[in-house]
Amino acid sequence: MSSEERKCNKRPANDRCREAGRDKHPLRSLRSLLFFILYFSCFIALVSCHYPRPNLEDENLSEETRDSLTCLFERHYTWNANLEVLADSVNLACLPVKDCYNMLHRGDRVVVAEFAIHPADSVDSVWVKLAHSQEVQGWLRESEMLHAFIPTDSISQAIYLFSDTHVSYFIMIFALFVAVWLFHAFRRKQLKMVYFNDIDSLYPLLLCLLMASCATIYESVQVFAPETWQHFYFNPTLSPFKVPLVLSAFLMGFWLFIVVLLAVLDDLFRQLSPAAAVFYLLGLASCCIFCYFFFILATSIYVGYLFLAAFVWVFFKRLRVSLLASRYRCGRCGQKLREKGVCPHCGAINE
Repeated sequence: MSSEERKCNKRPANDRCREAGRDKHPLRSLRSLLFFILYFSCFIALVSCHYPRPNLEDENLSEETRDSLTCLFERHYTWNANLEVLADSVNLACLPVKDCYNMLHRGDRVVVAEFAIHPADSVDSVWVKLAHSQEVQGWLRESEMLHAFIPTDSISQAIYLFSDTHVSYFIMIFALFVAVWLFHAFRRKQLKMVYFNDIDSLYPLLLCLLMASCATIYESVQVFAPETWQHFYFNPTLSPFKVPLVLSAFLMGFWLFIVVLLAVLDDLFRQLSPAAAVFYLLGLASCCIFCYFFFILATSIYVGYLFLAAFVWVFFKRLRVSLLASRYRCGRCGQKLREKGVCPHCGAINE
């Protein structure tokens, strides 16, 4: 240690070792944030989560437009909607010719061409005409079409992918495997992990909280307003505007998740070595996947809201501790200090 550093350690931090700064009323801002979240949650609960229906009595609407809008809000799709075959094969009936079919295979794309009502059909009275080409066209019951086709929109296909049962089970098994492996590695090598042996950042825990919140909102829409989600599935968007408020909250949570993820990566690679950062990211991914499935299942039996409230309480408790612990910063090295005095990182005296 040089003589200049010894002098800096012996005297109060003034010139080169500046006096530590103090945040003004950290708990006051925390209370304001809590009240804001409470009021916003009550507002979401009181506002309808359904899409507003257009005024079909408007005289400026043509008959074709009026029929199209009526069909859109009743069935969530309309004429000229593009669909893709999901099943291995689908037979389209060449009505009115009997025992004549056109076969479609997985990956074939069709467009909705026409609707027909068959009251005598005991299975499904609504039939849909689908056109693959000028030569390959045919009719199919609407219920069979909804199971065999998915929209061609990339967002709709991503929604289906993450909702698919087989993919969900695979991700869950993979997450459990990684979690067990990381737990043993954590016990032996003291690796950094979310919450238990965390880095000096609240972003990882906030990322898990955002995942839990999005999963809770998603399952709530599935349980209480399935028509709203079906309409969003056929008419997807990534914009949180001009959609029901509950979907707006879901989409804002999705974008916040991406922003916080970037903040996690920035903090992670500044504090850890590349190898330790990769292990930490694996553990964080496992925690996020666990939160997703846990809150999906818990919300389906109406107890997910209690667990989410407990999660929020844990996060804000950790936030309060972090604010108190980082009330001061060293005037020399800039590290967080719980109280004034000798800095444990560089030895400077802060008064």
